Amino acid sequence: MLKHAWLPIVAVITVAGAVALGPRGAMSSLMPDDPIEARILSEVRIPRVTLGFLAGAALATAGMAFQALFRNALATPYTLGVSAGASLGAAIYVHLGITASLAGIPGYSFAALGGALLAIALVYAVARVTYGFSSSTLLLAGVAISFLFTSVILAIQYIGDVTTSFRIGRWLLGGLEVVGFLPVIHVLPFAVVGIAILLAISRDLDLLVVGEESAASRGVSVTTVKKLIFAAASLMVGGVVATCGPIGFVGLVVPHIGRLVLGPKHRTLAPFSVLAGGTFLVACDAVGRTVVAPIEIPVGIITALIGGPFFLAMLVQGHTRQRLRG
Repeated sequence: MLKHAWLPIVAVITVAGAVALGPRGAMSSLMPDDPIEARILSEVRIPRVTLGFLAGAALATAGMAFQALFRNALATPYTLGVSAGASLGAAIYVHLGITASLAGIPGYSFAALGGALLAIALVYAVARVTYGFSSSTLLLAGVAISFLFTSVILAIQYIGDVTTSFRIGRWLLGGLEVVGFLPVIHVLPFAVVGIAILLAISRDLDLLVVGEESAASRGVSVTTVKKLIFAAASLMVGGVVATCGPIGFVGLVVPHIGRLVLGPKHRTLAPFSVLAGGTFLVACDAVGRTVVAPIEIPVGIITALIGGPFFLAMLVQGHTRQRLRG
């Protein structure tokens, strides 16, 4: 059902905001007599919705992949410390008081991407030298690095002035505040390549969930698949966090809802994660920019406020359904 509904949902969300665009406003980019609404639509709304859809799709698909890799429904896109690494890079950039940009991309995005790549490299190095790239080692290394980087971020906030602490705290809330398509272009290659890789190995994900020994006995190169998941999902999340900041709950909630609705097969779960993840994030962003307009609530707050109760309700419903069947 969602695959037929997501386009009109996203289209309606595009015209929602502090300045509401009606049917005429939605077509104003073709009407030269209404230049203000045309600019709002073409330079703010469409880029923002596009970025939100790409980010949501990437986070949901990465969460699905990590849950398969670790065989744990509580795994998230940030399990391996990518978010903490990106946040540390941005925090150091803000603390140093640097103001720079390259090709229109702000410097903190490059700093955040560098921090994410550092976290990925550290986790990979630890997993590579211990126990043959095992999932448990990846998980433990990611958690340890996440705690380490988070403590450094807290130290930076503690020793910084009020302005620095506020800027870091605001970035950590996540957001989709963009003007123009440059941030979309920044995220696009990470999202497209990462999603394409994970869709291509959806059958291997099914076998990996059953167990590594079972997957190997059926011809799956377990180590290669695990490295593909690690690289594709981590780089995808790093690109999203570098542009939007850490946005939680999307990668946890959406794949779990997909399993409750469609079942565990990744051939259907992966496309669902792409479409539902993107739709969920742009819907949350629309709520954030309209519920107390003209003040905008960061989308990271909205995803937690909406996703948390909804996730709990789905868990209760799924548990009740299992008891009735039993």
